[in-house]
Amino acid sequence: MDITFDGEDVLQHLEQIDDAGIDQLEFGVIGFTQDTLVCRYNAYESRAASLAPEKALGHPLFTSVAQCMNNYLVAQRFEDTTTEGSSLDETIEYMLTWRMRPTKVLLRLLSAPEYRTRYILVQWRR
Repeated sequence: MDITFDGEDVLQHLEQIDDAGIDQLEFGVIGFTQDTLVCRYNAYESRAASLAPEKALGHPLFTSVAQCMNNYLVAQRFEDTTTEGSSLDETIEYMLTWRMRPTKVLLRLLSAPEYRTRYILVQWRR
């Protein structure tokens, strides 16, 4: 299964592969539950963000792991889809600022009511 940052059916494919599979991807993957606890965090994202998996997994995404995403551009979009029972698949240009100097990235926000895990994909531009 070839999963790319901008590919089709990415959410479905992410739900079908195990953690070893997401570690093989060439972009960051952060999976989190409806109550925003990080449940999937791949090796690429760990290296790029300089954050060990044990510092991310099981922790609240928007208040502990990625506070710079706790805003209307990211966190609020996920909250809105939960409230509305709708799906989300949007790619936005973003500036990461927490724990690092400002870094431009592309974020792909993925959520659907039929899946328990929601995802933020991170394409780092270095």
